[in-house]
Order: sequence, then C-alpha cells, then structure tokens
Amino acid sequence: MSPQPTPEQLEVMRAEAQQDIRALRQQIGELDQASLDLILTRARSHYAWKDTPVTDAQIGRMYEIVKMGSTSMNGCPARFVFVRTQEGRERIAKSLKPANVPKVMGAPLTVIVAYDLDFWKELPRLFPHEDRRPMFDGKPAYIEDTAYRNSTLQGGYLMIAARAIGLDVGAMSGFSNAVVDEEFFAGTTLKSNFLCNIGVADETALFQRLPRFEFDEVCSFA
Repeated sequence: MSPQPTPEQLEVMRAEAQQDIRALRQQIGELDQASLDLILTRARSHYAWKDTPVTDAQIGRMYEIVKMGSTSMNGCPARFVFVRTQEGRERIAKSLKPANVPKVMGAPLTVIVAYDLDFWKELPRLFPHEDRRPMFDGKPAYIEDTAYRNSTLQGGYLMIAARAIGLDVGAMSGFSNAVVDEEFFAGTTLKSNFLCNIGVADETALFQRLPRFEFDEVCSFA
C-alpha cells in the first residue's frame, strides 16, 4: 500500500489541482456541437459490426479516459474484461438471450463492465484525505449499492470514451448476470453489471431513431 501523503503534501497537491482546473477553463470553455454530436446527440447504439479489430492502443486509450471519470469517494469500483477471442465470446454467449447472440459473436470487442465488492479496501490509496473504510466494513448492502451505481457510471464513461476516439458502441442488458459471473468471476469478489459491444459499426443494421421525452415531460424545478 502506498504511504499516506502528509498534510503538507496534501496542501501542495490541492493547490496544484486548483491551478490545473483554472488552466483548463482558460483553454476550453465548452465542446462544440460537432463534438457533442459525436459522443451523444447524433450517436446511435449499434447491433452489427464491420470486421475491423479494436486495437490494444485503442483499449488503453479508452481506459485512460475512463479512469478520470468521477466516482463516489474516488472508489473506482468498476472492473473491465475486454473479450476479443472466440472462446471468450462463446462463454458470454451462454448468458445471452437468443436475439443477442449474433450481436456479440459479430462484435470485434465485447466489454464486461463489472464491479468489485472489495473496492472499498483500496480507499486509503484512492482517497488519501481520510480513512473511509469504516463506512463500508460489515455493510454488504451499502457496498453493493455503491459499487453497482458507480460502476454503472464508469460503464457510461467507457461508452462516451469509445465514441470520442472514433468507435461505436452497443450496450446490452439482455443476458444472465449469474451465468457471466459463474463463467468469468467464480471465486472472486467481482460481479457483472452490463455488457457493451465496441467496434466500427455496420450502419446498414440501423433503424430509425426512437423518440425521446421533451424537457417539460420529465424535468422540473424545485
């Protein structure tokens, strides 16, 4: 375990962080519309894929983006299994609803977004300001809730990161978590959250964009 920073070191690190965010705000105020289109407003979920591999460099670049996304107490509970082999796809296929099998078997990369129920044991390293482990020790329901919620956030960061570097995504929940957990995480403290296919999409499988709620239907002020 890394040694805890001293109060003096923390003060220096805090000042550096504050200066960094000031510099960022001067460098860029907001994303342009084209960037927003790429990651969200015109992006689509995909179901078919071109035979273009996702490289190690692309996977590493996605993670470098994802790891900087905010999580509660910087707990970073998500764990990612990047499945690219035929054997790995067949193991995932055991868990899938029939309609989802070709989506995975044809994808160049399927990511199992999972979470570690022991994530809180790493808090002295990830949240060195104070020891927050007593908040979790002996509280399995709170651990599960925190890990699940924050790994979902990190899975969302992964999807945006993939789009940001020019790839396409198709998230999936039509599978048995129990089967995936048995196949990939038996005997560990990890549990699966959801699956996400990533690659270069075959857009000919797309249908029309589905409706969304208008602001006044789902938003309010208090």
